[in-house]
Amino acid sequence: MTTPRSVALERLAYTIAAPVLAVAPNLYPDSPVNSVVQLAGAAGIGGIFLAAKSDETGAGRKILRWTPLVLAAAVDVAAGHTTSWGRYWLDGLLAAGWAASGSFVLPFSQHTRRRHRPALAAPAPQPAPAQAAEPTVAQPDDGADQLTREARMLWERAGMPARTHVVKATRHTAMRHDLTLLLRASETGRPITGLSPEIVGAAFGVSAADVTLKDVAIQPGRQGGPGWMEALITPEAHARRRTKPTDQERWIDRVAGPKGGAPGSELVHKTRDNERGVTFYRAKMSDSTESPRIDLPKVCRALDLPEDDSCVFVLIDGSEFLISAFDTPPLSAIFPATRELLTPDAKGMYVCGFTITGQPVKTMVYQHDKNAPTHGLTLGVSRSGKTQFFAINMAAQSLDGQVVWLSTVRKDEKTTVLGKYIDRQGSNALWMARSLRAAKALCEIRAEMPWPHDGQPHDYKPGDTRCPYRQLNVYADEFMTAAQDSDFGEFIQKDGEDLTVTGLKYGIGFNPAGQSPFAHNGFSTEMKDNLRQNSRPVIFNMGSPGATRKAAEGTMENAYDVPTIPARYSRSEGSAIERAMRGEADPENGVSTGGVAVIVLDNGRAVLMRSLYADFDTDLSNLFPDKVNGLTDYEVSELDKRGLWFDWNEPVRPGEFWPEPDEYDEGEGRSHRRGGGKGGGGRGSKSGNRRSEQVASPRQALEAIKSLTDA
Repeated sequence: MTTPRSVALERLAYTIAAPVLAVAPNLYPDSPVNSVVQLAGAAGIGGIFLAAKSDETGAGRKILRWTPLVLAAAVDVAAGHTTSWGRYWLDGLLAAGWAASGSFVLPFSQHTRRRHRPALAAPAPQPAPAQAAEPTVAQPDDGADQLTREARMLWERAGMPARTHVVKATRHTAMRHDLTLLLRASETGRPITGLSPEIVGAAFGVSAADVTLKDVAIQPGRQGGPGWMEALITPEAHARRRTKPTDQERWIDRVAGPKGGAPGSELVHKTRDNERGVTFYRAKMSDSTESPRIDLPKVCRALDLPEDDSCVFVLIDGSEFLISAFDTPPLSAIFPATRELLTPDAKGMYVCGFTITGQPVKTMVYQHDKNAPTHGLTLGVSRSGKTQFFAINMAAQSLDGQVVWLSTVRKDEKTTVLGKYIDRQGSNALWMARSLRAAKALCEIRAEMPWPHDGQPHDYKPGDTRCPYRQLNVYADEFMTAAQDSDFGEFIQKDGEDLTVTGLKYGIGFNPAGQSPFAHNGFSTEMKDNLRQNSRPVIFNMGSPGATRKAAEGTMENAYDVPTIPARYSRSEGSAIERAMRGEADPENGVSTGGVAVIVLDNGRAVLMRSLYADFDTDLSNLFPDKVNGLTDYEVSELDKRGLWFDWNEPVRPGEFWPEPDEYDEGEGRSHRRGGGKGGGGRGSKSGNRRSEQVASPRQALEAIKSLTDA
């Protein structure tokens, strides 16, 4: 064997340095050689310390490399402290031992040989090259990486499913087993058919649920179309998706599917507002031309949200929608009414309530865009909040300088309190009939009432300071009940319908309220259409969610999604099944939904809101102006000339609504008595004839039959 040159030079260096280490300390104690040797030893100690502290591989070789310098310094120090050459020539023996150990260990030459060249100069024998495998159809010699070749082997073992070829296999980032296969039909120009997730899963030993097949889009430099396909094999990602899915994955898997609560949708983002205690899910339809079809209970179950405690709401806007999940029922809060909120702005708008998201909801005291007054339509069952809404609406109209009349079928505490702050108030069907009759007569009076700037009459214009009269708002609570009154119902229904049609030209708005907006309960189609087009209908709880939706849809041009108003807001506590098994009663923790209403905005969209609260147990003077607004002296005098301005609580005057029967007609009954007349109501004999000709309800038909029978 030939000794490498580096080894020979290293041994020569040890041989020359050994005598120097033995002689220098004895003959020349102050020689610089001793200082150099000791400094080299100190450097060796530092190198050994750093090598031992380092976490890198090869620390032992580094320590071995620095050992000769440290041993040389030790020999030099020992020789300097012995007397002469020491006992038994100890200095020489130490130096010789140092040289011998360095010659055999050879740390430097071994390190160099490991990094750069073999120890022997003779060339190492080369193994015979293995015979290269002949390329096959499944594994062509195209320079593919190892992962692609392994995938091709599995694909070939499976029999080349669907006559396809694996072009490339790409491993997913940070995944060990997940990869994407780019497949191509073996025959050029043939589409890939018959490939399924089950076939791919069998080839790679994974579940079919972990395989997704996708079309390949055409890219520059690569073909696409039916002859290409991508297969995503994701067992690791699906395992994580089943246990710890992201918000997007949960939405795709449980909400957006064909059987989900919002099919065809995709989650835009999920946000949390800790201050308000609400989580927002904003989503949109994948196809922007589709409208959302949302099953809110199913969405709640998919997102692990409570579905029966009135904390989850949906807001639809075109192809987008927002699901708001509150920690506590948001509409159970109370929003006190204040004069600042009720004071109308320059366009006649004021805040009447707040939505579930805390947004203010506005309604109008007049229609600025139509340059006309506004009607009003308020629906709801008893104790639903209608009179509360009357109070804030009347306060806003009074703050705008308008006149308010209120009539109800029966007297109650709240309407009596409101009578202190408005022009007129009464509580029976007769009073309502008289108020509607007077308002209808005011249309004739104002049509001929000259304006001071030119002496000519004009149509009413809201906000015009030249107008000689104020806007009048006529309220009719429980209008449907009054319209079915046996004595005055016909007059109430007819005058209310006429006032709805003609009142806006003369500054008169009609505000009926009740529990049904349909014709068989007193609302004709013409009347309902005018109320709907010239107001923002407000629908409180109608007794059931279905009735509320039906009433709201009856006031809308198009049947948009109508929010649900339950009988009470109640939080779900525990499991109903477990309570049933233990025989325990359900918790009674309901919160009233009084004051919660659906308001139909101008664009036909129905919005859920909580109306402002007017406390009738306190003084309402802080909501109303100091002065009660009334009619002008001219209007009062004209009404008085017609016999329509007096105390409307008086009993019926002779001939006021129908002519008094003479002594020969007493036996003909009340049908002749109600036939009409020239009394103060302005309903001549023609009205009686028209009543027999125009039948608008089953009740009127029955009356007409009775009249014919009596005749």
